[in-house]
Amino acid sequence: MLHLLIASVLEIGWAVGLKYTEGWTKLWPSIITIVLMIGTYILLAKAVETIPLGTAYAIWTGIGAVGTAIFGMILFGEPVTVARIFCIVLIVAGIVGLKITS
Repeated sequence: MLHLLIASVLEIGWAVGLKYTEGWTKLWPSIITIVLMIGTYILLAKAVETIPLGTAYAIWTGIGAVGTAIFGMILFGEPVTVARIFCIVLIVAGIVGLKITS
């Protein structure tokens, strides 16, 4: 499970990093983003050795989506609305439900 959690954090990192690459025109943000992408896939592959694939992938993408949405609101001034927060809560509920039932 630790591999999956770290992979999920790295996914948030590379997704946020995409904004800083400015279309892959900024060298260091691009390099960091690529390294995070590679790291997240390596750790996800390690996680699916012990966690069912469907569960691991759903948790990985769910945590990534929630984290990226939150960072988008904090760092990039994306709208913070009741509807967005409600949808984030639904994703978290799905992640918890998948973990409990797996």
